Formats: sequence, C-alpha cells, structure tokens
Amino acid sequence: MTVKEIRDMDSSKLLLEIDTLKEELFDLRFKQAIGQLENPARLKEIRKTIARIKTVITERELSDSK
Repeated sequence: MTVKEIRDMDSSKLLLEIDTLKEELFDLRFKQAIGQLENPARLKEIRKTIARIKTVITERELSDSK
C-alpha cells in the first residue's frame, strides 16, 4: 500500500486497516515461530505499512488541532 493510497482513505478505514494488518502480523509471527513462514519479507512490509498509516493519522490529528 502506497502513501498516496493511504492518504486517500478516511480515518475510520485506516483504523480498520491497522487492525487487519496487526492480525496478519500476529499470524505471520506465529508461523515464523513454528517454522512455516513462506515469505519473511512480508513481516517487514506489514510493519512499515502500519507505521505509514499511523503517521498519516497523526498528521491529520495535528492539522485538525490547528
């Protein structure tokens, strides 16, 4: 997911997306622990996407407060 796609979404959808990504991250960590992880790069990708979403949400909150 690119930053442009994230910025086009509204805040409620972004919060739902974070929840979905956190669930997927949990599942991938579990698979990694038992040795069945097929794509280890996906862990890093999900963490970065969550960070991007949180950054956009924070930017929106700061711009709303001004």
